[in-house]
Formats: sequence, C-alpha cells, structure tokens
Amino acid sequence: MSRFWSPRSRQRYAPVPRSPWRRLLDYGLTTVILGLLILLAARLDRVETRQTQGAAIINDGDSITLGTERIRMRGIDAPEYTQICRRNGADYACGTLARQSLVRLVAGRPVTCSGWQRDRYGRLLGDCRAGGTDLNRAQVEAGWAVAFGEFESEEATARAAKIGIWAGTFDQPQDWRDSHHGVVVERKHGTLASIGDAMREIFRFW
Repeated sequence: MSRFWSPRSRQRYAPVPRSPWRRLLDYGLTTVILGLLILLAARLDRVETRQTQGAAIINDGDSITLGTERIRMRGIDAPEYTQICRRNGADYACGTLARQSLVRLVAGRPVTCSGWQRDRYGRLLGDCRAGGTDLNRAQVEAGWAVAFGEFESEEATARAAKIGIWAGTFDQPQDWRDSHHGVVVERKHGTLASIGDAMREIFRFW
C-alpha cells in the first residue's frame, strides 16, 4: 500500500535556511576550535622527559643541584634545612640530619634525575638515582622524608620502626614552612597537582 504524498508534505521537512549571522558564528567557532587544537598539538611536543646527571650538590633532604639544574625530588618532603624537631625530650636539627642522610645515600656517586614537570619555582620535579639506589624512595625508607604524593607504604614502614624523624615528634615540613615566613612553600605532588602541572606545561611559553 502506497503512502499519501503531497507537495505540502515535502515542504514540511525542508530545512530552514540559516541566517548570514548564524553562518558567520559557526565559521567563527570552527576557526577558534581549530586554533586551539593547533596550539595544543604545538605544545604537546614540548612535554617531554628531561634527564640530567652529574656530581650532585645536596641542598637539603629533598633538593639537589646538578650543574645549573635545580631539582626538587618528586613525591617526598623532607624537613627544611633549618627545621628543628624533638626527640627524647630535647630539640635536634632534623633538617640537617635529613640532608646528611641524602649525602650518605649519594655516597659521592654521580646522580641522574629525570622528570617532565616543574614546580612554581622553576625546579625540575625529578626521580633521582645514584647507582642502583632510588634516592626518593630511600629517603622515605630511612625515615628522613615523609611521603608527599607517593611512597606511602615506605613511610608506614619507617613510622612503625620509629626511625629518622619518626623516632620523635616533628611538624610536617609543609606546616613548618607555612609558619615560617620567607621559606619556600611546596605543593604536594599528587594526582590533581600533576594534572595541573601538565596543563601548565602544555600551554606555557618558553
């Protein structure tokens, strides 16, 4: 059985012509989207892992300098160099001991650090090794740094063993920095921070 057809039925489904202003708006939006895609592609090739190595200058328990590259060890937070902690009823220079721990771990060997993010102070957030030693992990295992986005299981083991700063009481390095004006304040390098850093790395200009 055939369907009823009339010219009016055909006219009912005819598309409504777009106004010149609507077409201009569509072209403009398309141009903007293409421009953003081109910019994103141009920045993606700048997000690459950087690697640096050499003799390390140990600044404190979680930051070093290799040549001209300043490096903040990723995923950990050690007491600041001038920070004081408390153990057995007495104050002690836990920041100095944290630095000494990192010096012992490096043991005069060349250090290699790699990473692709930078913190707000321009330092490379690096995973560092000296020989076969993962320095980031080892500092937490030794009890001279807290987990700062990673290495939670290593921190739990050091805390249970009461070694390093866990042998007494201390302010979290972040809290200590917050209460001391003029000291660099770090940001925890967790998942959300990494996403934000990645977006800044993609779109920033050198």
